[in-house]
Amino acid sequence: MIIDVHAHWGPWFFTMDVAAASLATMDRYGIDRAIVSATEAVIYDAPAGNRALAEVLAGQDRLYGYVTINPRRLPEAAADLRELLPSGRWIGVKIHTDYTGSPVTSPQLRDALELAAEAGLPALVHTWGASVLGLAQLCLDTPGLRVIAGHMGADGYAHAIEAANACDRLYLEPCWSHAPAGRIAAVVAAVDDRQLLFGTDATLIDPSSAYGAVAAAGLTAETAERIAWRNAAELFSI
Repeated sequence: MIIDVHAHWGPWFFTMDVAAASLATMDRYGIDRAIVSATEAVIYDAPAGNRALAEVLAGQDRLYGYVTINPRRLPEAAADLRELLPSGRWIGVKIHTDYTGSPVTSPQLRDALELAAEAGLPALVHTWGASVLGLAQLCLDTPGLRVIAGHMGADGYAHAIEAANACDRLYLEPCWSHAPAGRIAAVVAAVDDRQLLFGTDATLIDPSSAYGAVAAAGLTAETAERIAWRNAAELFSI
């Protein structure tokens, strides 16, 4: 069993080939379930992208949805949550801090994460560098919030270790366009393995990148199972 907690549906604006968000791609890599956000919602129009994704989710049972939130348009976000959550196909919130101009230090992001906590949904938040430390503090400051540090800080994974150890409601997922030797192993050695998840960033990055990085980490069978699916199943009640 593998659950991909960081995936996307829909085309990107980059002029490059990307992995298709299809069951065939999931089958190729043995991914049983994926939690996806609409690329249109992430980079352009959250309500429109969320509703386009809703039509896709209604037609199959292997994809679950993130309701993408723009922290600068919280009334729209609240309306989306009210409308979409009753279907049962939406199990998290997605926030991209860069595309929305809402850094971890902004009051807009704090308000958006409070909205996610009130809805009882885990939030996947884009992190890079030391920003993951600020995310941990927001998690500590927001009762009931469970938050996933997307990319686990990328090249700032040492900060991600510190962040996860500071807040047991902060989770780390590894996808990144680079795969430095020893990155995953260093995190696994220093963080409670109940806080580790598997994510690929498909359709932006082919799943083979995350697979290779995790496979090279020399995980124990128990930790590999936790990362592959068990932690995600518990976090998202799948």
